[in-house]
Amino acid sequence: MSVPLRQQFTVAKYLLKQKLQGVKRYPLVLMLEPLFRCNLACAGCGKIDYPDEILNRRLSIDECLQAVDECGAPIVSIAGGEPLLHKELPEIVEGIIARGKYVYLCTNALLLKKRINDYKPSPFLTFSIHLDGNKERHDASVCQQGVFDRAVEAIEMAMAKGFRVTVNCTLFQGEGAEEVAEFLDHTKRLGVEGVTIAPGFSYEHAPQQDIFIKMQESKNLFRNLFKIGRGRKWKLNHSSLYLDFLAGNQSYNCTPWGNPTRNVFGWQKPCYLLVDEGYAPSYKALIEDTPWHKYGNSKNPKCANCMAHCGYEATAVEDAMRKPWKAAWVSLMGPRTSGPLAPEAVPEYESDVQPVTASARPSIRIQAVD
Repeated sequence: MSVPLRQQFTVAKYLLKQKLQGVKRYPLVLMLEPLFRCNLACAGCGKIDYPDEILNRRLSIDECLQAVDECGAPIVSIAGGEPLLHKELPEIVEGIIARGKYVYLCTNALLLKKRINDYKPSPFLTFSIHLDGNKERHDASVCQQGVFDRAVEAIEMAMAKGFRVTVNCTLFQGEGAEEVAEFLDHTKRLGVEGVTIAPGFSYEHAPQQDIFIKMQESKNLFRNLFKIGRGRKWKLNHSSLYLDFLAGNQSYNCTPWGNPTRNVFGWQKPCYLLVDEGYAPSYKALIEDTPWHKYGNSKNPKCANCMAHCGYEATAVEDAMRKPWKAAWVSLMGPRTSGPLAPEAVPEYESDVQPVTASARPSIRIQAVD
């Protein structure tokens, strides 16, 4: 794991406190979405599939900081939409850092050069910049040419100014292990702190539905990727057991309360990825009133192919706390890349959910903000 020791210590202390207090469901990362509007319309994202009256809404500074206080997670991931479109975001980030929380500001980086001076380098602030693969792959994913080059330029600028920078990569259908390996080699040459990487979740509202990877294909992809990566020393910003899960070696259920989401509608049930399950008026109500037993890849057809880190990283962390020797072994040896896959949970439902085809949804394209 490429996370600095200071941050690892803070998170470890927080986790130990939850265990000692007997807390069953606790947050690890707060997913804060202060707006849905974006300056891109990516093929695998449905966040901008709202009318203008919703896209024009913003969480205020007070609402954002109240969510941070209410939730109590040690890490806050600010997503969207494109967060840099929020005019009060610098004050929001400053307020979160003042509370001793670690902030990952997720951005497509198109506005970063213009807004970089609104922020100060801090061990508590990381720019998490989206790069969904190499130049051709990323530009196709975001449906606009030239975005990859602008993002790389922003990465180099931010690091030169002393900011922590990571890359957030989502993998889609048709990507091969060699291609992804070349991309990870490129991020290593860039010198970023680390890379988060996961298969894309099949958002119901995404304009293209044929781009998402099925679970079996994801496991094969990651096994081949990790086999290629032996000795390449990629900085992957994940726990060892989550990477082992991606390679099909762990049978995990998701832990959706580990990454609770607060957005313009309220506290999203049950997680960041399912947008049509309702909202709670408070974090307390989210934890107490959400029917958690209805969600998970064996419980709900919408969750069937999910391997996203916002659902499973907290599970892996929990497992590592129970069995630290197992996590240490995988960290030392790397994920297993051969042999039988861990058994998958048998579905407890009969799916009547029909996939949304690209032709069934309007095609939305928005030009980038310069």
